[in-house]
Amino acid sequence: MKVLIVGAGGREHALAWAIARSPRAPEILAAPGNAGLQEIGRLAPIPADDIDALAALAAREKVDLTVVGPEAPLVVGIVDLFRSRGLRIFGPEGRAAVLEGSKVFAKELMRRHGIPTAAFEVFSSERKAAAFLESATTTYPKVIKADGLAAGKGVVIARTADEAIETVRRMMLDRKLGAAGEQIVVEDFLDGEEVSVFALCRGTSYFLLPTAQDHKRLLDGDAGPNTGGMGAYSPYPRWTADLEHRVRAEIIEPTLRAMETEGRPYHGLLYFGLMIRQGSPFVLEYNCRFGDPETQAIIPLIDGDILDALDAASSGDPGPLPPLAVRPGSAAVVVLASRGYPESYERGFPIRGCEAAGELPRTIVFHAATRRGVSAPLTDGGRVLGVVGTGADLKEALRGAYEGVSMIEFEGKIYRKDIGRRGLS
Repeated sequence: MKVLIVGAGGREHALAWAIARSPRAPEILAAPGNAGLQEIGRLAPIPADDIDALAALAAREKVDLTVVGPEAPLVVGIVDLFRSRGLRIFGPEGRAAVLEGSKVFAKELMRRHGIPTAAFEVFSSERKAAAFLESATTTYPKVIKADGLAAGKGVVIARTADEAIETVRRMMLDRKLGAAGEQIVVEDFLDGEEVSVFALCRGTSYFLLPTAQDHKRLLDGDAGPNTGGMGAYSPYPRWTADLEHRVRAEIIEPTLRAMETEGRPYHGLLYFGLMIRQGSPFVLEYNCRFGDPETQAIIPLIDGDILDALDAASSGDPGPLPPLAVRPGSAAVVVLASRGYPESYERGFPIRGCEAAGELPRTIVFHAATRRGVSAPLTDGGRVLGVVGTGADLKEALRGAYEGVSMIEFEGKIYRKDIGRRGLS
């Protein structure tokens, strides 16, 4: 069997790492890939958003299954294109990927179908948004969200009216996020504890993968700017049977039924970013793909054949999906990033110690922004590596991750030293 992995990050390396362990012994092809993916299979220098070139590659290589990592190709319809050419692919069609592609659509879907989320208003006029934000009845903080995809930069928590209005101006008038900011969502701020929930879906049939908790802020103590994620751990330690029942009954199943009812049946991985507030779950966001870096923490806990599961979810067959076994214990990932991330940073620095760290008994190193160099892999972006530790509990998993971190060096290496702090408290 031949599998094409679309993407170039730590999520894609983790998926390929798990798929390569399938008893079906698949041949791995990645586009565009990174230095870690190059150790597993062949690379094709095609950007993840060049969906026509990817479809041509899949046809030429006689690929049996394509697995899409990032959101952008899903939102623009890579699944629709592949299926129109008779190519098998894992992921939602464009009409379903709109759950991530449009914050306005997602929020209005939740309102139409009674799915718990923060109260919100939608604006397509900067003037009307500013008037609302200046109103004496408007309370703060407020969350300002760009409607479209914004590479993790489209959500701002505004503590004051001045900060909110300046954010709206940057999005809507200055067009700092391009077309993504033509419409915005202004929603109430929900305080509580965030948890990431992953459901492998085929229509209204689904099963849950391990939960996770992400660390979005750049600096220790959840300080600094938002990033794509500086680390994660799995499972979320306060995930009780009662909470799971409520999330299934109030959020997951109503969402899948709503999409089916509205002619947008969901096939693929659906990510629910939840806020647990006073014991009740609320939806912060949907993602139409595996999260990153959370995927790097949940993949090592999966004990079954993930290739079989992805293949089954990509089919149009009715009926329930076969569940994946999950092993006991915990996993944690610490992201090593380039100095200057998430703004500007330099590239091309040699990375030392990856191989030695990966030989530790409870440590896995997933490549993200790397490329092959003459004698060592080189840094090639903001989030460079994900160093994963596994163990019987979170404390042991974190020990394995940070032991691996201590063995890896490159110029400008930065990372958080408090990943998992909330889980241990």
